[in-house]
Amino acid sequence: MTRSPARRWAPVLALLLALSACSTVPNSSPTVQIPEAPSRPAEAVGIEPLPPEPGATPEEIVRGFIDAAASSRPGHPVAREHLTREAAGSWSDEAGITVLSPDYATVATEVDAVTLTANPVGTVDPRGVFTVGGTGVFTRQFNLEQVDGEWRISDPPNGLIILEPDFERLYVERDAFFLDLTGQRVVPDPRLLIKGDAQPTALVQRLLDGPSGALAAGVQNPLNGVQLRNAVTVDEQAAVVDLTALTADPAPVLSQICAQIVWTLAPLRINRVEIRVDGEPVDIAGIPDEQTVEDWAAFNPDAVPLDAVGHYLSGGALHTVSRGEPSPGPAGTGVYGLTSAAVSAEPRTGQLSFLVGVRQDAGGATLYAGPYAGDLAAVLTATTLDSPTVASTRSEAWVVRDGTDVVRVPATGAPQAVSTPTLQGLGRAEVLRLSPDGVRAALVVDGPGGRGLYIGTVVRTEAGSVELRDLRGVAPSLSQVVDVAWRDSGNLLVLARDQGNDRVGVYQVGVDGWGLTGVPTAGLPSQPGSIAGAPTRQPLVDAGGTIWQLAGGTWVTLVRGAEPLPGTAPFYPL
Repeated sequence: MTRSPARRWAPVLALLLALSACSTVPNSSPTVQIPEAPSRPAEAVGIEPLPPEPGATPEEIVRGFIDAAASSRPGHPVAREHLTREAAGSWSDEAGITVLSPDYATVATEVDAVTLTANPVGTVDPRGVFTVGGTGVFTRQFNLEQVDGEWRISDPPNGLIILEPDFERLYVERDAFFLDLTGQRVVPDPRLLIKGDAQPTALVQRLLDGPSGALAAGVQNPLNGVQLRNAVTVDEQAAVVDLTALTADPAPVLSQICAQIVWTLAPLRINRVEIRVDGEPVDIAGIPDEQTVEDWAAFNPDAVPLDAVGHYLSGGALHTVSRGEPSPGPAGTGVYGLTSAAVSAEPRTGQLSFLVGVRQDAGGATLYAGPYAGDLAAVLTATTLDSPTVASTRSEAWVVRDGTDVVRVPATGAPQAVSTPTLQGLGRAEVLRLSPDGVRAALVVDGPGGRGLYIGTVVRTEAGSVELRDLRGVAPSLSQVVDVAWRDSGNLLVLARDQGNDRVGVYQVGVDGWGLTGVPTAGLPSQPGSIAGAPTRQPLVDAGGTIWQLAGGTWVTLVRGAEPLPGTAPFYPL
């Protein structure tokens, strides 16, 4: 699905569209030929590049080759005109894409050699998966030869080198949706697609190809092994998806398959989807032939409990944002002296059911847990405990102990260690936040380069063990991250200190690391100290010992027109 309303902020979209530059690279796995489904549209999108000018210098040829990558024409014929005959015949434009900032430089280091240098934005692999670039400099030498008196590149790298503004013009980011391991929710996996009529087929093919490598171990894909019989057809916002090669009895997973496809196609302004198997419409009790997201609302990736109003701490007591009223039970009276907390809702009923809270003082830290409105018991002690975090799909909380150990605390049962093999060597974990679907985790890690932002995948085994794998940096330009929260299932809200003026700013970034953009701080009395977010909810921060919420582009008090309410450590139940 496309991003939630918060994800559609114009500055974010401009950048997200930029990144989508690679999702058009076809994957070689499909075995069913679909001639109606080109990876690129037959028509040009925007302005097509020009062939090389007679007498062009080596630098001009290299720059022209890069400009020519911003073409929607199959095979990039204009780019090949910048190559020698041999290179034009062997060069592949489908080996992925390197995205560079537009302020690049080309310098002739020899008569027949040009070196390109630029700030890297990121790369996109042939499956359309974006990886954010680092903080270093991209460098590539191009060798040239003269062909009939004209300079041409003899050793082009396979794939495309394209400038960020051209991504914004040609490509768009869409989510392919897979299933969390409980089968309760669809989970977004961002992919980059070229604009045009081929998007529906290309996006469904991404589902059939499976999840991205970093996400694969944390989700399930009932569409594994399934193929498309024909290209996806769309007529007046209604689509037909015809599948084949399903298992002999697909009934047990047919609802999940339909939910995946319908949620994936919905952002393409496809309101109704008829799903067929070998030409026959699927037959699911209570579901019409033309399915909508309302038919699969139970799989909503951004569903939140009805009772999920914001909470925060004030004087050690748990309060709600509803006029600052104390929460029910002893936690609301302050008897535990909490400094941070989290609340989980019962997945089936949506009622707030599980409360965990940390008390941190000079003697150390204690984690308390118990029913939301009932008595809490001490379940874990340490020198330090990070603020706890929960997800919507399981009744459990996670917490970081002493900066190195991740511990999960089930609502019933003893605390259990979470294996974190890739955390070793990165540094000390200061913040951990589970995504709403519980499939990913965002961490702030204090390492040699500062406090960086990382994303990992939660992997669970049938034996009950849990692992947090594949921690990867997603915002290398932010080296002094203060806090992070999930805006929705695919976007993060980040507090980070600006090294230039030593102020804490608010940012939003996609889960794949693309779309980093600033969020207004107008209205705040001082720099924010922590942040909270949840799908369809207004972000919360504490600033100057008071609680504020984002309304439009301005931060306002919890009660309009009233004085700000004292508090810290805001959060939303999930």
